[in-house]
Amino acid sequence: MKLVDEVEITVTAGNGGNGCASFRREKFIPLGGPDGGDGGNGGSIWLVADENLNTLVDFRHQKKFQARRGENGMGRQMYGKSGEDLLIVVPVGTQVTNIATDEIIGDLTRHGERLLVAQGGKGGLGNMHFKSSTNRSPRQTTQGTAGEERDLRLELKLLADVGLLGFPNAGKSTLIRAVSAATPKVADYPFTTLYPNLGVVSVEPHRSFVIADIPGLIEGAAEGAGLGALFLRHIQRTGLLLHLVEIEPLDGSDAATQVRAIERELARFDADLVKKPRWLLFNKADLLTAEDARAQAEKVVAELGWQAPWFIISGLAHEGTREVMLKVQAFLDEQKQLELEAESAEVWQL
Repeated sequence: MKLVDEVEITVTAGNGGNGCASFRREKFIPLGGPDGGDGGNGGSIWLVADENLNTLVDFRHQKKFQARRGENGMGRQMYGKSGEDLLIVVPVGTQVTNIATDEIIGDLTRHGERLLVAQGGKGGLGNMHFKSSTNRSPRQTTQGTAGEERDLRLELKLLADVGLLGFPNAGKSTLIRAVSAATPKVADYPFTTLYPNLGVVSVEPHRSFVIADIPGLIEGAAEGAGLGALFLRHIQRTGLLLHLVEIEPLDGSDAATQVRAIERELARFDADLVKKPRWLLFNKADLLTAEDARAQAEKVVAELGWQAPWFIISGLAHEGTREVMLKVQAFLDEQKQLELEAESAEVWQL
């Protein structure tokens, strides 16, 4: 199924029902008094996160959603029935923005999480509320209020622990095939990856993480060149970036220059992406001898002044990939432990 990761929709909550003007008329009760009931509340609209969905493609066919209005009040102090709330199911990882104000309303990151996006109107009051010692036959009522209407932008940001970066043909798809059950297209021409791919890397029973592969980046990606910038949002939630580079680019370019180019595009798109932990993976080492691969990698690392971890691998030959995935799992486990300790410290201070 084609990945659709950004759509715009319109949601309209139900209007509240009107209050009723009615008087009790029964035999032997000539002065029954007002008994008009209230109108029902309009239905609200909620977004509900569902982990079984992985695309917003359904919203390409339906863009307008409207909840039911509340029923009008009736005599004998009968209240109108409230309109049912409308639940709209979206994938986990959906961010919701109010287009009119460009304000982020919410972020659905857990299965079953709900977000109110349009409040239903309130039902009007019946005339029974307006009776008093000086106004025994009130005829005034109130109208139900209108439900909220909003234009929303839904953006899907995949929930992955690790993101893969690199130029086209750096070997990202080959790597994700080597370390997980994902089967993205692999070919010897650029931009074979047209949509993000997710893979689950299981290093051992009950220890795994999710890795995301996005289309390759090129110079000017942040300004719209190529495909990668369309999907950079999917690695904004990741805890670690794996930056793949050909250890000896086949097109004759320089590996260090490619790394710097990717860094510039990340900074242009989102400055926080550059601050994320990022490891350098020299891929396609099977094309060189072990000694030449080591010498080439050390040369690039020295030229970049690289301080973070770096590795020499071959995704095609599965060389070094297992060791890298074990280190990634250990890093993620350590980060989770630090987060738990920070949360415990906050609770203790409260």
